[in-house]
This record gives sequence, structure tokens and C-alpha cells, in this order.
Amino acid sequence: MYYSSGNYEAFARPRKPEGIDEKTAWFVGAGLTSMASAVFMIRDGQLPGNRITILERLDLPGGALDGIRKPKKGFVIRGGREMEDHMECLWDLFRTIPSLEVDGSVLDEFYWLNKDDPNFSLNRVTHNRGDEFVTRNEFGLSEKAQKEMVRVFLSSREEMEDKRIDEVFGEDFLSSKFWLYWRTMFAFENWHSALEMKLYLHRFVHHIGGLPDLSALKFTKYNQYESLVLPMYKWLLDQGVKFEFSTEVTDIDFAFDDDRKQATRIHWLKQGVEGGVDLGPNDLVLATIGSLTENSDDGDHHRAAKLDTGPAPAWDLWRRIAAKSPSFGRPEVFAGDIEKTKWESATVTTVGPEIPAFIEKIAKRDPFSGKVVTGGIVTAKDSAWLMSWTVNRQPHFKAQSDDEIVVWVYGLFVDTPGDYTKKTMQESTGEEITQEWLYHIGVPVEDIPRLAAEGAKTVPVMMPYVTSFFMPRKAGDRPDVVPAGAVNFAFIGQFAETTRDTIFTTEYSVRTGMEAAYQLLGIDRGVPEVYNSTYDLRFLLKATSRLRDGAEVELPGPKFVGNRIIKRLDHTQIGQLLTDFGLIPEVAETMRRTRDDDAIA
Repeated sequence: MYYSSGNYEAFARPRKPEGIDEKTAWFVGAGLTSMASAVFMIRDGQLPGNRITILERLDLPGGALDGIRKPKKGFVIRGGREMEDHMECLWDLFRTIPSLEVDGSVLDEFYWLNKDDPNFSLNRVTHNRGDEFVTRNEFGLSEKAQKEMVRVFLSSREEMEDKRIDEVFGEDFLSSKFWLYWRTMFAFENWHSALEMKLYLHRFVHHIGGLPDLSALKFTKYNQYESLVLPMYKWLLDQGVKFEFSTEVTDIDFAFDDDRKQATRIHWLKQGVEGGVDLGPNDLVLATIGSLTENSDDGDHHRAAKLDTGPAPAWDLWRRIAAKSPSFGRPEVFAGDIEKTKWESATVTTVGPEIPAFIEKIAKRDPFSGKVVTGGIVTAKDSAWLMSWTVNRQPHFKAQSDDEIVVWVYGLFVDTPGDYTKKTMQESTGEEITQEWLYHIGVPVEDIPRLAAEGAKTVPVMMPYVTSFFMPRKAGDRPDVVPAGAVNFAFIGQFAETTRDTIFTTEYSVRTGMEAAYQLLGIDRGVPEVYNSTYDLRFLLKATSRLRDGAEVELPGPKFVGNRIIKRLDHTQIGQLLTDFGLIPEVAETMRRTRDDDAIA
């Protein structure tokens, strides 16, 4: 397997791999990574779909890409996925999947939608119960905080291993507007991985300028289950792929012969009955290890969601696998401290015009328009829960009534008493979470109880492991997608290691699935390289300017030395770049004077 960039590889059709007709593939888990990997096996590996089986403990596909209407409870979305232009593997996948909405692919549908209705926020942060917090799109990073960011950016991966964010950044950074934007957009906590923070800075350096107004982001028309999962599920079924639901994989056996590693059997419980399948060298198994949504618990409008710390099948499977080889990772690094990985969200469905009027006041857009509403999350910066909420294009579910608006709410501090209810988010019912949200969007206090009881139905969801992949880690804590010596197996998903991308993205799931398929089948086509903005001087200069809120860079040393440096930059490409991004305005003035002098001469 190799990585590539450019159209030469992107549009090439790989040849049929040798020996493909003798292979079968078994997937553990029916989430995005397994489904994507199956697509790549069929499209690029030319493996017949009827030779692929996907095993899933639940009774529907999609994993964390969910979106459902539950009887008596209401609509439920545990989370939303933020996407951008340069998710190269994701868009490579969805150019193949026919849309269920338009005459074209899912990628075509997504592209046209976001061209016609581009995403951006008109009010990213509020305070004082719904008042706009005027940020002027500034980051407010002190010189000290900027130097800390540069230090982290330039450090090696090894220097950031097993470190927390608050061990490499000081209070100046952690109290800045930049950190407010960043942590609420990506769900980072102060105790999370400094290594992952570094990787995110590199991966999304081209989007630094879009943090304050979220203009870097793009969204699907409906929830991700209806917009992404269902079209892919239909395509796979049409290819003959078999889905075995209500089937819990409990273990995988391996044979070790010197450096050679082979999976030999999958064990499962299917509707309570033990079973399994023996595996030969041509029988491939691709296992999703760990799970950010494992042991999720739904509450309802009158019941709080519970924190489930009991047996966790996806994590227990990885623990059994990891015990068999040091190269299979260390799951306890990620799943061993639920108090640091738990997180809660809630889906609020409003009925009637009263609550949407307050949404419109903050979003500055009509929530019933069918177009972008909030343009991403709105954060109530003075919320004790550090609450954020978003209203995507409506309807967010095809089954919504005309007078319903679906709102997604989450809090980073689930153990802190609320400002209105005085209860923590973890112990709050859906109605109480609604009250707290209504308080922070400016609903008059006297109207909050009535509107929370009669104007909305809310489903809270507690997820014990949702930020587990952000826990501080080091090399070896996650197994390689295809471990050294593996002949017929791979690990896929958020807890498999590929150094090419950042976790907590749809792109990471698809990338690990693609890398696994290409390696195990020997597909002779490049896996798309991560967008190289971190190596592009233009993006680095632009990000530097934005992080300094447009302030110019002062050259060190005496003024005459700085002037000599600037003079040497005259009429050079570097000088032009520095001028374009406003980092050293003197360059522009010096170049202008020089051109004027030349003209006079």
C-alpha cells in the first residue's frame, strides 16, 4: 500500500488483484469504517459482494452515524459530524454511492447542496442569556500563548506523547477565545491529549481562519444516518453483501508463528446462541475495536440518561484481543477512566413557533427556511455546563412535521450544577435540560417551565466513552491497521493507528477502512494522502496572521537590521507573500518606494 495525491492516481481504475476470487471478508461491526471498507473491496478490489459478511451486535447499521425516531421518546441524534473539502478518502468513497435524493452520487448531492447554501455562522458565541458575545472574529492569543502554539506545532510527536493539553499550554491560552472556539467545536477538555491537539493543528491549519464563523464546515441535508448510512447500506445490499444483525462478536483466535500472525476463528453470540466461523489465510477479518458510543443510554423528557459503567462488549472484545499480543494495543489507556471520557448530548424537538422565535433571534435566520440556520454550534460561554447547541437545515429528519424543529445540545461540563436548574446535566431529565437551554437562549424566566413542558420533547443521551480517543497516549497504545506479520486481519476505526490523519472525524474511519482493504487485497492504487496544508507556506502564513488577529510581526534586533532584511526581500516571491498576508507591512511600503524610485530613474 502507498499514498498518493493528484488526479493521475485519483481517477485510475486498479487492476483486479491476484487471487481475489479465493478470498472472503468478515467485518466486525457495521459502522462507517466497515461499510466503507466493504465498498472499497468491491469497487477497487473487485471482490464479489456476496463474499462479504458484516457482523453487528445491534439491529441496524451505521454505528455512531445515527439518527432515529424512537417510539414515545422522539428524535435522537447522539452527535453531529462536521465535514470539510479535504476529507479525501470520504469523498473518494461517496463519489461511488448513488444518492437517494438526486440523480447523482452522494458526493454530487452534498457538493450541490453546499454550493447553493454555504455554511457559516452569524452568531458563534452568546452570553447574558442569549446576547451576542462580540468577538470581532478575534482569537485573543497573547504573545505567550502564540509561542506555546508554535512550540507545540514544531515539536516532534514523541515530545507530545502521554502529555495533557494543560501541561503544554498555560492559562493565557486556556482562557483565550481561540480555546473557546476550539474546545467547543472539537470537544477537547484540558486533560486531553496534547499529541492529538498537535495533530489537529497540523491537519486543519488551512481552516484556522474559519473557526470563529465555522465557514470551514459543510453539512449533509439530513442527519448522517439518512444522508450517508442509508445510501451506502442500500448499495452494499445491492452488491450482495450480507449483514448479520443481533450478532455479538466475543473473541477472535490467532495463530502466531515467529513473525507471522493469522486470525483462525471468529466467535460470536447470535441471539444468545454461541457460534463462529473458522478462518484460513484467504478468509479476511477486519475488526472495529473500541467504540465511542458503547453503552450509550437514552433518557427521555421525564427521565435522566444513566451512566452505564457495566460490561462494554466492544471494549471487552478489544481487551481479549489485546491480551494475545503486545502489537494489538492497550485499550485501558482509552477506556480506563470513564469520568474523563463521558459526555452528554440531548436532542430537543420543538413544536410550534414560540421557541423557534428565540432561535431565530440568535441565529439571525429563519429556522423553518430549509436552509442553513445556526451554521454550526452556538456556545453559551457563560453557561456552567459550557453548553453548545446547533440547528441544522430543517427538516433534519424526513419524518419531521412542518411545525417541528430538531435542536442538538451538548455540555462539556456534565458534573457542574446548571445556572437555571441548579442540577448537573448528568442528573437532568430531558425537560430540565430543555429548561437550562431555554434559559441560555433568552426565554423569559416566567415562560421557561411552560415551554419546556409543552413546547418541546427532549431525549438526553449519556455516552461513557465518547471522548476516549482523546485520552493522552503514546506509540503502541493503538494497533496498526495491519499489524506487522498479519496475513489475513486488520483493525479498523477510531482506535486503529494510521499516522496520516486525526481521530473523531468521518475521514479517519473511512481512511482506516480503505487502508485495510488496500493492504489485505493488494490493491494497486494509491490511498489518498492527507491534504498537505501543513507543508504549504501560504496556509502557514495565513494561519500565522489570523492567530495574531492581523497584527504584524516585529523583526528582532535593531531597526537598521530589520530594514536590511526587508530590502533583501524586495521583488521576491517571499516578500510578496509576506505583503499579501500582512505579516510585515513594511515590505509593501519598501517595495512601493523601490518601484517609484525605479520609475523616476
